[in-house]
Amino acid sequence: MRIPLVIALLLIACPAATQPVTPQIVDDAIPASLTGKPGDPVRGRTIVASRSTGLCLLCHSGPIAEERFQGDIAPSLAGAGSRWSEGQLRLRIVDGARLNADTIMPAYYRTDGLQRVARNFEGKTILSAGQVEDVVAYLVTLKD
Repeated sequence: MRIPLVIALLLIACPAATQPVTPQIVDDAIPASLTGKPGDPVRGRTIVASRSTGLCLLCHSGPIAEERFQGDIAPSLAGAGSRWSEGQLRLRIVDGARLNADTIMPAYYRTDGLQRVARNFEGKTILSAGQVEDVVAYLVTLKD
């Protein structure tokens, strides 16, 4: 299968690991979208359920019945949209250590001050800004 030239050029011109924007933290939240626009909750659900992208269900359980073997060492994602605001959810995903220095949750959108990072991941975020916004958009929908 050949990749069309336009797609190949986009992949070269737009690397996945761009330097993350520095979000403004206000109290216990990042009120503004990292991308300037809302995320897509359908894509966010896919990221949360993914065993290779978000890995959220490794530690959390959530209302994703088709995914077996969900975690139980972190709070359930069910009702996350009722417990936390959009901005509070965003900060927890971007860098949960700002709220709890002892958290085992990875900083999904931070590149500095990390330890034990494989060389090929140095300077890269786990999720892109758009993916963070997608996950936030999904979690906000979880009201029960």
